Amino acid sequence: MSHTKRNARVKTNPATREFHFWHAYNFHLTYLSSSEKNIPSNNPYYSNEYPPKIRASRIGETGLNLSCVGFGASPLGKVFGDVSEEESIATVTQAFNLGINFFDTSPYYGATLSEKVLGKCLKALGAPRDTYIVATKCGRYAEGFDFSAERVTRSIDESLERLQLDYVDILQCHDIEFGSLGQIVNETIPALQKIKESGKTRFIGITALPLEVYTYVLDRVPPGTIDVVLSYCHYCVNDSTLEDLLPYLKSKGVGVINASPLSMGLHTENGPPEWHPASTEIKAACKAAAEYCKENGKNISKLALQYSLSNKDISTTLVGMNSVRQVEENVAAALELEAEGKDEKTFAEIENILKPIKNQTWPSATTNEVVL
Repeated sequence: MSHTKRNARVKTNPATREFHFWHAYNFHLTYLSSSEKNIPSNNPYYSNEYPPKIRASRIGETGLNLSCVGFGASPLGKVFGDVSEEESIATVTQAFNLGINFFDTSPYYGATLSEKVLGKCLKALGAPRDTYIVATKCGRYAEGFDFSAERVTRSIDESLERLQLDYVDILQCHDIEFGSLGQIVNETIPALQKIKESGKTRFIGITALPLEVYTYVLDRVPPGTIDVVLSYCHYCVNDSTLEDLLPYLKSKGVGVINASPLSMGLHTENGPPEWHPASTEIKAACKAAAEYCKENGKNISKLALQYSLSNKDISTTLVGMNSVRQVEENVAAALELEAEGKDEKTFAEIENILKPIKNQTWPSATTNEVVL
């Protein structure tokens, strides 16, 4: 993909977009004030044109204000195909330029490549460190799981080197259902607290697919120990079970990061990858919903993202991105939602199609594995 500079803004071919990004600006708020123009002019993708920022909100009791759309950096690790360093830098810069301030990665993504590339992108961005929020993870690696205190303590130093940062804002224990939750509670989380005390991370969190993991852990650690949780595939148009857990998490002072609004590819016109663990019934219903949208001139992916963004009790929704086009489409979807609200008629039809499989999920570990 080539990049041309016109008024120093990265542009993509409008003919290739599903809808025109700039149209979203016509029905949204005001441009940034001069005090908010904090991208250095020596950045090759710097823009003097400032569109309105997408919504940001505080997560839990951290004091951090995260953009409603978060930048999932796993695609920068080439886990979904090749992406050049130039394109990665342009993508991250455009995301920041359009108000995305939250970037999430892991040493597991691309076997550390995602962290390395994101680090290069943030360095090229050149923005003040306090204007963006970085989260990474520990405990899951290309070689397997290791939630020992020694490994996670070493892991943060490795991540900081790859990210070229002095600290991360959030350090999350990655996919803890695949480990012993006894070890997570008694060894891993105390190690993360020490890392937090050292200043290498500002806040700590946990990630998992099964929602019962969160209550298991949070009921066994002192209040205020865990700052955030990252849940995926449980606040999507086909599965909104995370909503039932939100009051509990709020009572614990824990902020919520939602991820995978497209349910790992179920809500796309091309459908999920072959390895997707959903049942045949779930896949068939989601395919029918996507086909309905296409037949009626709608885009299932945009609508699915807007569904996830519509719950204001969820601070941010992570979306994997590896191109300027994807960034612009996701931001436009967020701006359109803020300005016009959800397409209630289409959502009603989609929800009717998905009703037979609503809130069905798939296993990532057995119950015994989760509670040991």
